[in-house]
Amino acid sequence: MNLASAFAASVEKRREKIAIYWGEKEFSYAAIFGQVCAVVAELTGRLGVKPGDRVALWVKNCPEFVPAVFGILSAGGVVVPINNFLKPAEISYILNDSGANVLITDAELAVHFEMLKARQPSLKLLRIEEFASETANRQSPVANQAESDLAALLYTSGTTGHPKGAMLTHGNFLHNVSSCVEALKVQEDERVIVALPQFHSFMFTVGTLLPMLCGGGILLLKTLHPFKQVLEDVVRHRGTILPAVPSFYRAVLALPEFGKLPLRLCISGGAPLPVEVFNEFTRRFPFPLREGYGPTESSPVATVNPIYGINKPGSIGKPIPNVELSIRDEAGKELPAGATGEICIRGGNVMRGYWNQPEETARVLRDGWLYTGDVGCRDADGYYFITDRKKDMLLVNGINVYPREIEEIIYQFPGVKEAAVVGMPDPRRGEQPVAFVSPLEGQTLDERALLQFVRGKLADYKVPKRVIFMPVLPRNTTGKILKTTLRQYPLS
Repeated sequence: MNLASAFAASVEKRREKIAIYWGEKEFSYAAIFGQVCAVVAELTGRLGVKPGDRVALWVKNCPEFVPAVFGILSAGGVVVPINNFLKPAEISYILNDSGANVLITDAELAVHFEMLKARQPSLKLLRIEEFASETANRQSPVANQAESDLAALLYTSGTTGHPKGAMLTHGNFLHNVSSCVEALKVQEDERVIVALPQFHSFMFTVGTLLPMLCGGGILLLKTLHPFKQVLEDVVRHRGTILPAVPSFYRAVLALPEFGKLPLRLCISGGAPLPVEVFNEFTRRFPFPLREGYGPTESSPVATVNPIYGINKPGSIGKPIPNVELSIRDEAGKELPAGATGEICIRGGNVMRGYWNQPEETARVLRDGWLYTGDVGCRDADGYYFITDRKKDMLLVNGINVYPREIEEIIYQFPGVKEAAVVGMPDPRRGEQPVAFVSPLEGQTLDERALLQFVRGKLADYKVPKRVIFMPVLPRNTTGKILKTTLRQYPLS
């Protein structure tokens, strides 16, 4: 079994069923498979792709992303999805690092091809327009890939230094899809709403592989603005599952009409969901919001709060079926409930390693466990909580301080839209927390009042030394706040 054969089996069961909704357009499983066949013919014929070759996929959200993925896999290739917000120099790095000699892109982005080819002369091009209208009802040869074979190189977002390519196998993704189906109680009639970039690991698995392999549909949103169009699309096509990031759920709190959507489930991932956002969402809307967690290196889903059962605000939930989590100290020793340490993951969803980076691989894969770099704890009921990133943790007078704890308090202050706390060097204390805060539109915040509020809820050594107000906080292309940028902010 591999991803290509699993998709071919899914198509065979439901050829005329709609697979993708894209505005007014609808694409059946048979139509998508026709495009897959065309991609395979191009890759294995004109472009000379052989099993194991890496093929880069650089497109904005579009229906063709799906047949491109399964076309590459059916040809025995390895998918290298590229962030469509990157600049050509950043894309060149990924192309060279992965060794991809074929780039699938659209007409708009293809204008950069000659520049990319100048840096990598062997690079060949396939435009999605060359297979977008394909409807041929023909058989596609499915490469005889094993579950242990590489399926994709998913590059980490690279908030520091160059991004690393996580090597994920067919078995990794099949395992993660199966676990997600069980954890999220996915039915065959589900329609997953794709509002986030398709290249993102969260959308690659939950927004693409999951619905296509379990026989559901993908409701691919053309735009998030105006929101009225989103409402119309979701209502018309009866979207049921919405995976999104916390900033999306914070934004919809100001839109009461969001509560009219026919959703069964909302899932938050990609970054910590502030408790205040969860509480307000739950108060306003009739459908459940569940926080989950997982790094790219675990395909990516590792935990989620139970769909039915106890949901703990601020928690990333429990491990999904057939995945284990553990809290471990610096020496790799497992810690008991209540103790804070590094979150580690074990299971069939964990990557093989980082592409061409054996030292980095050895650092994070130890004794069968993936050391995530996230710091957290487990409670007595088996629910996990992320305290912070290991690299974000501060040492104030030798005492561990976790920025997320401070951020959660700041979010409770009236008028706060976003908050991020970072450590700044301090000659006396080693480090001091500094808060960067974005106010809600039309609001003015007072630094002294905010600090007094925080001081009333946290120990003095945790209270930020300063508050810097910004209209918006800097983010990377996948929506994560760039704390590396904030640490470089001139405080003098």
